[in-house]
This record gives sequence, C-alpha cells and structure tokens, in this order.
Amino acid sequence: MGLFSRLQAVKIDFSVFNRRRWLKRLLSWAWQLPLWGLSIVLGIIIVLRWLPVPTTAFMVEHQFSAWWHDEPTTIYYQWVDYEEISPNIALAVIASEDQLFHEHWGIDQRSTMEAIERALDGKAGGGGSTITQQVTKNLFLWGGRSFIRKGLEWGITLLIELFWSKQRILEVYLNIAQFGSDIYGVQAASQRLFNTSAKRLSIKQSALLAAVLPAPAHFRADKPTRYLLSRQRQIERQMRLLGGVDFLEQVAE
Repeated sequence: MGLFSRLQAVKIDFSVFNRRRWLKRLLSWAWQLPLWGLSIVLGIIIVLRWLPVPTTAFMVEHQFSAWWHDEPTTIYYQWVDYEEISPNIALAVIASEDQLFHEHWGIDQRSTMEAIERALDGKAGGGGSTITQQVTKNLFLWGGRSFIRKGLEWGITLLIELFWSKQRILEVYLNIAQFGSDIYGVQAASQRLFNTSAKRLSIKQSALLAAVLPAPAHFRADKPTRYLLSRQRQIERQMRLLGGVDFLEQVAE
C-alpha cells in the first residue's frame, strides 16, 4: 500500500472514531435532558409556591401566534392575592370545573378513565381535567392533545399537588385562567367585563365568568348568550348544593 493510500485509510479511521465519539457525547447528553427539564420545572413550582405568576405558557403562545399572523394583540392580565378575590368566584369555578377539588390529588381517576375510554372508542376525549391539571396546562404546556402531553400533564400535576396547598392552587388558577379572547385572570376579567374588582364579584357575575371557562375565546360574560345564561343558572344551583362559600373552608384546610 502506498503512502497516500495509507494516509487515506488513517483519515477514514479517524473520521469513524470522531463520529463514534460525538455519538457517545450526544447520547450522554440525551439521557440528561429529561433530568434537566424536571429540575427546571420543579424549581419553577417551588418558586411559584410564594411568588406571583408573571406569565404562562398559554399567554406566551397566544402572543407568539398573534405576532406570527401579524395580528397585534394586548394580553390583559393582573395578579391579585387570594384575599383580594371574591369567594363567590372561587366557589363558582369549583362548582363548574372540579367539585372534588378538595378531595383528590390533582387527578380525578374516574373522570380520567372515562375520558381515556372515550378517546379509545374514537369519541371526543375531552373532560377529566381537574383544576390542578388546568393550572399545569396553562403554566407549562402547549395546546393540542397527545399521549406525551397528557403524561407530562399528570406528572407535573402531582408535583404541584405535592408542593402547593389547595388554596394556593386555586389562587393561581383564578389568576391565570382565560376568561376572554385576550383576558387572563379574574382581576382583568372583572375590570374589563364588569367594571369592578375581583373582590367585589357577585354570585351572578362569578357564575357567568365560570360559565365561559370551557370556551373563553367564543363566549363573553358581559354579553351572554342564551346557552351561557343557562350555564350560569346551573352553576349557581351547584354553588348552593355545595353549601355556599362555607364550602371553601374545606379548601383552606
């Protein structure tokens, strides 16, 4: 074999060696990525146990989508502490969204299994999301449905339930839930839709706000449709059946 041929062989060997070395490095980093992701999420959860939430994944996605489609929009959002929120709206969202909120560990097993069975049967797989799961989705995840996303949702939900009190979960939910096409949080919703504050919301106003939660981009609490008014009455009835605002004492325990 000539010198040139030998040099080519050495070059090829080094090329193979480099590819293997970089592959090993890539694999060594790949298994660490989930751990880094978990550490970041856990750190955020611990910090947000006390601090106000500055923004959420849903708000960022909303703003990015508007920018991408060249549709300038303003996100209306203002944090308020739990003591500055009417107990009427706290009870209304529990009555509407998650009546077992004070009992479960973030996941309603029965509702979740029913939702999975519907999905496997090719039917609409919605439902089954607790208030804590909705906090998880709004804070950390993206829109759409997939088993990967649902798995992440369950895992993060359990972490939130582990590190936060029920009252803190409800406080965050009321502050980040979407109540209109560009309105997030009960304070912004109260001001823009009813010209009042979150602390002064009446039972009827609270029930109307809770009624729009399944589809806040399509309904307006200040201009309720016949369907929305029907939902309002149902929620008010459920609020009475739960025992009124005294029910919230179970959340504070």
